[in-house]
Amino acid sequence: MAQSKIEWTELTWNPITGCSKISAGCKFCYAEIMSRRLKAMHVEKYKNGFKLALHPSVLNEPYTWKNPKIVFVNSMSDLFHKDVPIKFIQKVFAVMNDNPNHVFQVLTKRADILLEYDRAKLLKWTHNIWMGVSVEDARFKNRIQLLSKTKAKVKFLSCEPLIGSIGKMNLKKIDWVIVGGESGRKPRPMNVDWVLEIKEQCDISDVAFFFKQWGGTSKKKTGRLLEGRTYDEMPSTERMRVER
Repeated sequence: MAQSKIEWTELTWNPITGCSKISAGCKFCYAEIMSRRLKAMHVEKYKNGFKLALHPSVLNEPYTWKNPKIVFVNSMSDLFHKDVPIKFIQKVFAVMNDNPNHVFQVLTKRADILLEYDRAKLLKWTHNIWMGVSVEDARFKNRIQLLSKTKAKVKFLSCEPLIGSIGKMNLKKIDWVIVGGESGRKPRPMNVDWVLEIKEQCDISDVAFFFKQWGGTSKKKTGRLLEGRTYDEMPSTERMRVER
């Protein structure tokens, strides 16, 4: 467990670390960069850098948290990576199922694997598991449709880094959309029209909208204001639909 600076969560919990790149949004992966730093600092968990690794020793951490938390699961990996055994994924789900007082936010780019496991009834969805997919531009819009077909109780999109227009989206079964620009040494620019296009669709569909950042080489300078204000909307308990 670690306190997080990510605006839409409180803690990160990483029973898996490491990943491999599969789409344009992965180009400047922050987790890969952070893994290199942690390896250089001789942090045992990252001794193999960004190579995929399972950490069963941290599975029980959520049982020790006394107060309700909002938790980003596998901020340093992807739970639905093709090389993660389904039995280990089920162990992660069992922990989340056993701790309904915490909200667990799971984010993947591998929506096809997610749907495959869901259709095979290998995953147990409880109200506290928020399932999301990354959609960085229109080329990956199909992930929204795949997510929508799952039985997850709360579904969200992370449009970060937003590197192009996504265009018209079907938000019928989506509860939350996060938008953010890319940061780092060589960030790809984000057009304000792409952001407003998403926000307008969220407004029409009554979907919670969260604007995380403009990004750039200095996140502090570019800030989080969109049209002069911040947008920190999140799904409420009333929005958690048990039946679709």
